[in-house]
Amino acid sequence: MGLLGWIIVGALAGWIGSMITGNSKQMGLLANIVVGIIGAIIGGAVINLLGGEGITGFNLWSILVAILGSVILLTIINLIRRSA
Repeated sequence: MGLLGWIIVGALAGWIGSMITGNSKQMGLLANIVVGIIGAIIGGAVINLLGGEGITGFNLWSILVAILGSVILLTIINLIRRSA
């Protein structure tokens, strides 16, 4: 997947992940892209640990994996913010 694919998947996954975790009002486009790309890496690692295939290209599975990772990342960020 090329750079443009990562940006599109990142933006979509970050936006959906922020909607799920309730962070959507605090995040802009750039934050959604960054969270989505980092989420894709986290989600891919989690799925690989469970024996599946992580990010496989520009497809629905990869978006779902990235959303999973985004939700994990934003949940951790929310827990850190609450404890501080």
